[in-house]
Amino acid sequence: MQKGIFITFEGPEGAGKTTVIQMVENMLKEKGIDVVLTREPGGISIAEQIREVILSPKNKEMDGRTEALLYAAARRQHLVEKVIPMLEQGKVVICDRFIDSSLAYQGYARGLGIEEVLGINQFAIDHLMPDLTFYLDIRPEIGLQRIEKGRSHEINRLDLEKIDFHYKVREGYKLLLNQFPNRIKEVNAEQSVDDVYNDICDVLRGFL
Repeated sequence: MQKGIFITFEGPEGAGKTTVIQMVENMLKEKGIDVVLTREPGGISIAEQIREVILSPKNKEMDGRTEALLYAAARRQHLVEKVIPMLEQGKVVICDRFIDSSLAYQGYARGLGIEEVLGINQFAIDHLMPDLTFYLDIRPEIGLQRIEKGRSHEINRLDLEKIDFHYKVREGYKLLLNQFPNRIKEVNAEQSVDDVYNDICDVLRGFL
């Protein structure tokens, strides 16, 4: 059976991933492409329950390694229960966040080490990496302002981190761009939503 395509979207808080992903999903469906939209942490029941634990503002005392391990656990269950079966059916799977979030947030911003967190996640994903990743780049102060202004975004534990943490997240993503240049494509998320969408479509046309 033909293998599907695994596309992920990454970016700091307030980058506008959710909005753009929905636009891309609609575009692919209009072209008759069988697409599945999902997210991390979450996407299936067990992973959504883990998401509540990770992102709850009540859990401020959570240790960085605990956080990394919980993300990896949610990722594993999400893969075996949803992502892998959909790919085996030849579908295009679009995921809001995946392994690069763990590498940028826990590996770099939390100071656990990108290679160390990559090792944890290699065990979880069993070498299943995305075929294509879009990184939506935005300065932290602008992203957090969007969250505050929009109020449609869930205010989670990571949103409440100090601005320095969010700058480190962005730095982590920049390192990953250099590490995986063939897979990760950077898009300026400070543009209008339509411009971001058009930039993504330009890449998708060549890729699909």
